[in-house]
Amino acid sequence: MKVAIIHDWMTLKGGGEWCVEQLLAIYPQADLFCVVEFLAEDDRTWLHGREVHTSFIQRLPGARKRYRSYLPLMPIAVEQFDLTGYDLVISSSSSVAKGVITGPDQVHIAYTHSPIRYAWDLQFQYLREAGLERGMKSAVARVILHYMRIWDSRTAHGVDHFVANSGFVARRIRKAYGREATIIHPPVDIERFVFSERREDFYVTMSRMVPYKRIPLIVEAFRHMPDRRLVVIGEGPDFEAARRLAGPNVTLMGRQPDAVVVSHLQRAKAFLFAAEEDFGIAPVEAQACGTPVIAYGKGGALETIRGHDAEGQTGVFFDRQTPEAIVAAVEHFEQRLHTITPEACRANAERFAVSRFREEITHFVEAAMALHTGQVAQAESLAQLPQAPVD
Repeated sequence: MKVAIIHDWMTLKGGGEWCVEQLLAIYPQADLFCVVEFLAEDDRTWLHGREVHTSFIQRLPGARKRYRSYLPLMPIAVEQFDLTGYDLVISSSSSVAKGVITGPDQVHIAYTHSPIRYAWDLQFQYLREAGLERGMKSAVARVILHYMRIWDSRTAHGVDHFVANSGFVARRIRKAYGREATIIHPPVDIERFVFSERREDFYVTMSRMVPYKRIPLIVEAFRHMPDRRLVVIGEGPDFEAARRLAGPNVTLMGRQPDAVVVSHLQRAKAFLFAAEEDFGIAPVEAQACGTPVIAYGKGGALETIRGHDAEGQTGVFFDRQTPEAIVAAVEHFEQRLHTITPEACRANAERFAVSRFREEITHFVEAAMALHTGQVAQAESLAQLPQAPVD
């Protein structure tokens, strides 16, 4: 079986690339395609010298630093990949990868991290954060996003089976494309996070500091809790905003090596998470260390954290992205601290292990190929995987 794996772009080793790495482990014979590939040498080791087939955007001026500015050309770029010789096409997409052209004798499975966020339900947040709410640049951006929505919706017809990385994303797929999706949560490398029962008197958050992660919001909340310590790991555009809000009880560490990250996750009283994520790997990593999570109760967090007062609880939720809501959640967490065990946190994290992801993807692909070739009995096993929850 000839297999092609399509990813949006590769510029950093993140959660999407970790998924691609696991897909390549399942299908080592697969060919790999993406719009651009500008990985640093240290971030390319997981490719093991594999050739990455890129689009014409790779060679355009300034693409290394400003590849996102070529967004209007990306639909054309992915449509130029010639996949006619492949039996199975797996796209790993939160943007344009699912738009590749396939034929009736090919099976296209779209592993969807999200429909294009900034073109669909997060359009207005994107325009606001980019300073594009008014003026000529705003008008141009809105026209481009309108065009992207039309293209994104049309190309959904070329996908045989949608797989969502969470129930939250499955609902987005239903809204954007009118299609049902099977849920297979992404893999989390929980083995690199050693379980620990040791806890110290500080809280931790870590993230790339971009607006939707809401790191300054967490920092601001701790200004109202001067007797509680917060450690912040990460860098990005919001670092200065967080620094301006930080009181003496907040330590901003910037970007740190992996060993420092793991050490803080193992020792923290709890991990703070204020973003509305499609899935959210960081809370699972914290739980893999045995550390509870205090999280915004929307999106993928509702699927990865047991946040209600019951047996097996692994954290608590807050229902608004405000400092006051975070303060209240921290206080509630400390009241529940004696009932939330490191063992429960680790057990919950193990639901998202790499081995589980590989097993579910393999099973799904086998069933999809059986359906394609008319082997009905084997194809019926597609229904055994979880489908999108009903609203």
